[in-house]
Amino acid sequence: MLTDRRLLLIYAIIFIDVVVGSAIGPILPEFVRTTTRPQLWLAAGTGLFLGMQLFSAPLLGKLSDGYGRRPIFILSAVGTLLANSLLFPLRLGAFLANRVSDGLTNGMYATVRSAITDISPKEQLFKNLGIEGSIISLGFVIGPAVSGLLLTLLDAQPGHQAPVVVIMAVTLSGLNVGLSLLLRETRPGTSAVSAGELKKELIQALNVTTLWRRLLEKDRQAPGLKQLVLMQLALTLGIGYYFYFVTFASFGPLQMDARDISYFFMYFGALSVVISFVFYTYLADRIPQARTIFWLAALSIPVLADYGLVGTSRVSLYVLVTVDCLTISLIQGLIEGLMAQRTTDADRGEVFGLNQALQGLASFATTLVFGGLSLLDLRLPFGWFAACLGVVAWLAWRVRGRESMRSHGAA
Repeated sequence: MLTDRRLLLIYAIIFIDVVVGSAIGPILPEFVRTTTRPQLWLAAGTGLFLGMQLFSAPLLGKLSDGYGRRPIFILSAVGTLLANSLLFPLRLGAFLANRVSDGLTNGMYATVRSAITDISPKEQLFKNLGIEGSIISLGFVIGPAVSGLLLTLLDAQPGHQAPVVVIMAVTLSGLNVGLSLLLRETRPGTSAVSAGELKKELIQALNVTTLWRRLLEKDRQAPGLKQLVLMQLALTLGIGYYFYFVTFASFGPLQMDARDISYFFMYFGALSVVISFVFYTYLADRIPQARTIFWLAALSIPVLADYGLVGTSRVSLYVLVTVDCLTISLIQGLIEGLMAQRTTDADRGEVFGLNQALQGLASFATTLVFGGLSLLDLRLPFGWFAACLGVVAWLAWRVRGRESMRSHGAA
């Protein structure tokens, strides 16, 4: 029963954290609207938020292996509360400060996956990590839904919508601090981490070559891990459109305000929750995962390309996002499940932290790319995202081939 309670509490913490993050997403254009290059400043903010994870994720992962998962949950919740409090002045500087502060503690998701893996029986691992993905999708529904409801009830007009949403985000962030304090530790028998170890971890995290060497070392211990991390990196480059969409919808032909964007994400998230829950509960552990990733990624390529061609048609946008929920949105949980199978109790936080650090680097890189392409044409970044999903499909095909050869050899 203890395990069930901890798992439910972890899900609640994740849910509120995503609700807060997705609730403020639609109002972020308000912080840069008066600048000469608003799309560039939004990209810069996204780059700061994601780039901070390059070194914060390995540090938090190492700390969670040493001191336990619970302190990292508490630290991250307090960091999110502080970050959202910085948004009260509607200024560019406040927006950038929020992105840095929130990015520093957002590396906790390596710890989240480690904690879930700690307390999940092997036969339920795919299911529990899949439910985590569904919870995240549900958060993406509720966040914009609450924002849209508040803005509608209060009849907040563009230019006056941000303070309403920020107050809500700060309140929910405070609630998450309380929930994190209630969480019982998932990894008993922890030991202290020395200042020297943390310094070494920080230096290694800032050195891409070192990160790669560490990945190769882990791959020797758990063959196949490198291919999965590379697949995850290519997927991270491709799903950069999650962060770019607000820019495209706000400043492109669609001309959507915060309320319109909220309603869109409500639909996107609600559909994704239902599809992900059914998929990960009843199908994910009964299908060939690598082959499924290949087909989902291959089908995602035209979906991403077509996002840039919707013009002013919101009907086309909603049709595309429906197909998106059946393809792209299902890939990440499958990759994470395959990775979790290649970790041990001793290095789980480190492996997930290393993976999230590399994801932070990929996120920063894709932000630079789509920020630059958007200056030329707001539609061009979707070509980049589609190409990245092509790489995911190619890597999944290679993994599928190796697994097929291994199974034939065992036979």
